[in-house]
Amino acid sequence: MLINNPFAEVSAFISPAVMQGFVILMILLVIGGTLLDMMHKQSARYFFENSKKAQQNARRKVGAGKKAGLAVKTVASEVLTSSEFCNSRRRLSHLCTMYGFILFVVTSAILIFSYPTNPDSPVLINLLWHLGAALLCFGGYWFWFSIRVDVASAGVKWNQFNGRGDLFILGLLAMATFGLLWSFSQLFGGALSMLFFCLFVLSTTVLFGSVYWSKFAHMFFKPAAAFQKKVAMADGSQENLPDDFDLSDADVQARFPDIPEYMGTNPPDMGLGIKREAPRHY
Repeated sequence: MLINNPFAEVSAFISPAVMQGFVILMILLVIGGTLLDMMHKQSARYFFENSKKAQQNARRKVGAGKKAGLAVKTVASEVLTSSEFCNSRRRLSHLCTMYGFILFVVTSAILIFSYPTNPDSPVLINLLWHLGAALLCFGGYWFWFSIRVDVASAGVKWNQFNGRGDLFILGLLAMATFGLLWSFSQLFGGALSMLFFCLFVLSTTVLFGSVYWSKFAHMFFKPAAAFQKKVAMADGSQENLPDDFDLSDADVQARFPDIPEYMGTNPPDMGLGIKREAPRHY
């Protein structure tokens, strides 16, 4: 079944136009939910006001070419490779989930709009659809059972639902899981295949219809915040934070007399602190 088009079978009782309309509806739900989220949290206003304040504190002018380079760096670093995750396990889990989701959604759209009734659609597209769902499940379940901060550090049970905070990841997992089960159950047909198909449609609707309440919109805000941070570092505004001093500078040490005592070569013993346990949760 890995090389078959799972949508071709349902085209016998569901019109391709209905399936295509469902995809368009999901896109509109994402757009609408994201806009409502921006209005509720005033994210756009925050970014605008923070950027304006940073410009007032800027010490250097950042040209268009420099900003373009920072934008490319943001895409290559924060978006494509998720370099902000220092923990290798968390980073790998996130990348599997992200690329699995992209593969799954893009290939679903291709199959529904280009090959809705054709069981002999391109083998590569069918394989990528199943691979995307499998990657999403791998990264998502790894995160849910092992990497979640509250599970790993606070002892919260894996089956304890944390309201809106878990709505996004559970929606992703449900969509990919029921999608795979629906595809494989087509080997047997009957009520089982229909059950998994209905659960697949339901979980997809919940995922894309709950953008306003879930963390889905976070995917769009994070790159913007990362780019703004890089611009703030480049123009010297330091995100409106104090200057990053050179602690070895004599003038800095004269201004802050406690630096030699606490930041020198032989600082006092202040205990293990955060080194008591390796930082593996974030």
